[in-house]
Amino acid sequence: MDPVKAWYVLARTVDYAGLTLFAGGLLFLAVLWPAGAGHRGARSVLITGWVLGLLGTLSGLGLQAAWAAQRPPGDFLAWDLLSQAVDSQFGRIWFARALLWLLGGVVLAWLLQRGRDAATAVPWRVGAGAILLGLLRTTGLTGHAVESTRPWLTQLADFAHLAGASAWIGGLAVLLFGVLARRDPGELASVIPRYSKLAMTSVGVVVAAGVVLAWQTVGSVGRLFGTTYGKTLLVKLAVLAAVLLAAQFSRRWVGRRLDFAVVLRGDAATVRPFVHSVAAETTLVLVVLLAASFLVTASPGR
Repeated sequence: MDPVKAWYVLARTVDYAGLTLFAGGLLFLAVLWPAGAGHRGARSVLITGWVLGLLGTLSGLGLQAAWAAQRPPGDFLAWDLLSQAVDSQFGRIWFARALLWLLGGVVLAWLLQRGRDAATAVPWRVGAGAILLGLLRTTGLTGHAVESTRPWLTQLADFAHLAGASAWIGGLAVLLFGVLARRDPGELASVIPRYSKLAMTSVGVVVAAGVVLAWQTVGSVGRLFGTTYGKTLLVKLAVLAAVLLAAQFSRRWVGRRLDFAVVLRGDAATVRPFVHSVAAETTLVLVVLLAASFLVTASPGR
């Protein structure tokens, strides 16, 4: 692989990771666990997501320009490249995306300063929602969804795919580093069942939207098995299947063992299998994000 393309794929992966952590984390705190806005684990997830998203967007802007101009990756901060990038459609979208990340920093700072009061405040929720809608929308504007014969359908599916993945993956991170790290019986009893329902809905949205995207982008079974794009998509689906198996184990634990864990007041040995399952889901999801980055930079016809 061309070195500059490899770095660009990495930047897209970092950007995707940041988006899922930030968007899913904010949704988790706003809807499922407002009290978590005052806890270090949940805050760390949001801060990490915001930093990764901003860095991924800024570096991706320069690296995409270097890739298009066939320049070395070290030139990604060259002023002439950045000037050319901002004059392109991709550059304008990603510059707007960078501004959205900066505005997201304001939303994050408000949350870090006010904690639960911010997470439950209508103005904060409206502002956070607007930022997240913008970030999700700009992601889809630079992918294959805009090149489809039915762009309205693929862009809608792409938006739903990203939104569902963010709610699922970002929620997993907050659950792992926030709720489960504390093992508070009351929080386990109230937060985990609600997240389980949200995760089931999110996975359903991700799968349904993914089917539409694959159908519109790949087009045939032959291209699925006969092109690099199709084979990469198959790898993504295989890893996603492993993630869903781990998710099924987590769901079974919630149904069979959660009440027992609450009675034992968050006993570490009782909660540990669920922690391991959630950690496995979170780790495998990183591979899914990497595959998604390869797909967005590859040609569906090759």
